Amino acid sequence: MVFSSHIFIYFFLPLTLLGYYLLRGAPQRWRNLWLAGTGYVFYGWAEPRFVGLMFATTSLDWMLSLVIAHDEWRPWRWRGEPPGLERGGARSGRQRRALLGSVMSNLLALGVFKYFNFGLESLNAMLAGCGLDQMQWEPAWRIVLPLGISFYTFQALSYIIDVYRGDARAMANFVDFSCFASMLPHLVAGPILKFSFLAEQLRSRTLTVDKFARGAAFFLMGLSKKVLLANPCGKIADTAFDAGARGVVEAWMGAVGYAFQIYFDFSGYSDMAVGLGLMFGFVFAKNFDAPYRAESLTDFWRRWHISLSTWLREYLYIPLGGNRRGTVRTYFNLVVTMVLGGLWHGASWNFLIWGGLHGGVLAWERMQGGGGVLRKAPRVVRMGLTFGVVLVGWVFFRAADLPRAWRYLGDLLGLHAVPESASLLGGALMRPSLLGALGVAALVVWGGRQTWEWTQRLTLAKAAVCLGVGALALVVLATQEYNPFIYFIF
Repeated sequence: MVFSSHIFIYFFLPLTLLGYYLLRGAPQRWRNLWLAGTGYVFYGWAEPRFVGLMFATTSLDWMLSLVIAHDEWRPWRWRGEPPGLERGGARSGRQRRALLGSVMSNLLALGVFKYFNFGLESLNAMLAGCGLDQMQWEPAWRIVLPLGISFYTFQALSYIIDVYRGDARAMANFVDFSCFASMLPHLVAGPILKFSFLAEQLRSRTLTVDKFARGAAFFLMGLSKKVLLANPCGKIADTAFDAGARGVVEAWMGAVGYAFQIYFDFSGYSDMAVGLGLMFGFVFAKNFDAPYRAESLTDFWRRWHISLSTWLREYLYIPLGGNRRGTVRTYFNLVVTMVLGGLWHGASWNFLIWGGLHGGVLAWERMQGGGGVLRKAPRVVRMGLTFGVVLVGWVFFRAADLPRAWRYLGDLLGLHAVPESASLLGGALMRPSLLGALGVAALVVWGGRQTWEWTQRLTLAKAAVCLGVGALALVVLATQEYNPFIYFIF
């Protein structure tokens, strides 16, 4: 089940909101229980066999967080609200072991389910290259990737680390923590919310007409991005990337189409998540800020998937030493952080190269003092060059494997001979409907206002626009058979 599906929009969401608002006068914990329960139903709708895995990791993280908070292994001694730990204070061996146990169990689950198949395939390829085919291991089974495990694992890690650091108090009640871990707005595709950001909202929050109205506007605008822009741009990308041969024009159309698809797909889903959060009384952080208007890759990562870049900075880059251990170590930390960020997106060499490309350019920009001579170039030139680097990275993101990625990059540069049959691709891509979608997407990307700012103050005119484009999106959704969601595979 996805937010942009009929069953969610017409059945699951109305029933979830109805039950939640019927509990408006009940204690906060009852509403948290309702959100936790509906989150598990939402998750189990597509992956019922992995509900137990999420519940087990949630339970373990909660227990170990209380060990850290109380500095005590015996639960029967825990009373009342857990004490908040002093930030920067000394921690006992027991607390360090509890932190390590939580971190390792989460990373083990993520590593086994997400990277086992990739590791096995890479090992077999290496053995084959060395002429040791007889040593290859071909199990009769393959591990299936649980939906959203990358997102809820990172959120669980933020919880245990925030408690250990003293940035937040542990949740005394399992229901409250389960609400954080399984709340449907951010469960399977983010935003990746820091626990310290949501801790007090889990304990107390208000439901207002203004919040609900802004949440509905957010949801409708996000749905419109997904259905009216991401899906047609995705058709352009799929047609170009799946073709056997491409001309230069078709290759660039496919790359730009994918850049627009992944942006509107994910930012639209993030808008819907923010909107749902507001309907339930939560205020989430902004996750996208016009990333294709960035004037450097450093600027891009301040604007793209902000919750992920924040997580990588606070829980990986800074613990590695950040920029506090010298120039060379700073560049090393940047590259390692981005390579691991690429690996977080998927288990393949394409994602490792994508992370390495971004990490290398970020290190180069840091070396040049934030862009070097590019700082003197006109803004449109800086934006164009940055978008070009991002486009090259998206080729590795979209291509099915590494050889196809290299082939596609060659097509972008016109390095390959183009057979006459490639003219059929041009005919498929040059349809008015697809060109129109690409043009509208470009106007929104470089000329439109951000949903976050646009919905700050809703007027009747804005409400009418939201209802109009939302209704159009629902009509188009009823006729579309093509409705993928890219970030579900991460």
